[in-house]
Amino acid sequence: MFSFSNWSVLTVNFLVVLYLALGGVTLCAVLHLVGARWRFEIRQVASSLFALFPLAFVLLIVLLANGESTFPWLKETGEHAHRIPVWHKYTFLVTREVLGMLAVMAIHWVFIQRQAVSERSKEDAARFHFIACVVPYVYVLYGTMVAWDFEMTMLPSWESAIYGMQHFISNFGMFLSFLMIWIFALNSSKKLVRPVETFVYNYIAQMLFAFTLLWVYTFFAQYLTIWYGNLPDERNRMVGMQDGDYTFIWWAMIALKFVIPFSTLAFPYTRHNIKATTAVATCIIIGTIFERYVWIGGVKGGVGAYPILAAIVVSGLVAAIGFFLVRMRMQRTRLLIKG
Repeated sequence: MFSFSNWSVLTVNFLVVLYLALGGVTLCAVLHLVGARWRFEIRQVASSLFALFPLAFVLLIVLLANGESTFPWLKETGEHAHRIPVWHKYTFLVTREVLGMLAVMAIHWVFIQRQAVSERSKEDAARFHFIACVVPYVYVLYGTMVAWDFEMTMLPSWESAIYGMQHFISNFGMFLSFLMIWIFALNSSKKLVRPVETFVYNYIAQMLFAFTLLWVYTFFAQYLTIWYGNLPDERNRMVGMQDGDYTFIWWAMIALKFVIPFSTLAFPYTRHNIKATTAVATCIIIGTIFERYVWIGGVKGGVGAYPILAAIVVSGLVAAIGFFLVRMRMQRTRLLIKG
């Protein structure tokens, strides 16, 4: 039988797929709001990741239906088992997660439709600007809820005021890394009808550097507070991940998400070298996957019976489905060369 830590592999896949879908439209909205001209180079490609939402929704339903296999706190009973008793209600959990994703999908769909006609008239531009203002708020609020449900409150006795921010900042950095590699792959294979200009890599690399600093700031702010307070309920979870069965991926996460990106992207030469930036982006993606797994699987300790096999099989299947969904959307929107 699969242990909880093996089911954590599916939860990690869900979060990766979800944040790739969220990141595409969110980046387009942010670039529009700041007036970045290079948004025209990537906005159709980035928004194509909306096609991943149906896959994310199916994974969400599977995880919610699994109950105790996904959320170990469902097994805990007693008056003091949960610090947030209202939040730790299964019915409320299912309701807010399902309705939350449906609402986000609807808002993102409206954004894509209005983006397509945003230059048709002043009225269309105003409608598009309004929905673009809404999208970042949705990302932060929805991302915080997802962070609480699938990571922070997995251990009912553990909580952190900054965890939601750390979670969605980390995952947006992963999305930027994926976008970098994805554009590089599409340009190299000459699949795009209109290839993305090479100067875009430098802009994405600058954003990657910024989000690397944001991530390490939120990570260390949380870690320092827990270490200084030295409260067992808070510190034990960190110690269990750092010094227990997850020691390797914990320290690998630090190296892949901070040490390597910071020591390379700080220099202009690296940011202007496409192969170097894609290599760094690969490190960030792997580090983020490690981060997600250690926060989820580390709740109960132990790496499970078949963690590597489960990761390969489940992740490979999810990646294949996601690939075909995005490719079909790009073909429908005529972004790819036929044949």
